[in-house]
Amino acid sequence: MNETVPMLLDGYRTLEAELKNLKTVERPAVVLAIEEARAHGDLSENAEYHAAKEQQGHIEGRIIELEGKISRAQVIDPTTLSGDKVVFGATVTLIDEDDNKVTYQIVGADEGDVKAGKISYQSPIARALIGRKVGAEIEVKAPGGERYYDVEGIAFI
Repeated sequence: MNETVPMLLDGYRTLEAELKNLKTVERPAVVLAIEEARAHGDLSENAEYHAAKEQQGHIEGRIIELEGKISRAQVIDPTTLSGDKVVFGATVTLIDEDDNKVTYQIVGADEGDVKAGKISYQSPIARALIGRKVGAEIEVKAPGGERYYDVEGIAFI
């Protein structure tokens, strides 16, 4: 499982910031909470101790996950890309079945935010778009049923 994890620079920085916060703020706070709970005596019936230990497990797991993603990150700058096909990092303008324009940027798995117009490259719509050119018609099998789009534009911004 040493495959690269594609992401944009913003996504990379977000992961780095979360990792730094976990290591410098969250981890020390939970260690302190465990020490305080231990001081209360009998650990077998100490809910605060068990909650803090569980929180510690979540933090350590997330740190390992983030370190793995960061170490395998392939940071992609869309402004260095070009071409006439939809690729990771591209911003794609689509026309839906109701003649509404929608614009999405294809981003990394941790960067997706549909409301902000960012969709993960693993999403059904991104998978349908990758490799397509302006003028292409795509069909997306979404949870709410099939949707159809025309690719109106591709930009690398």
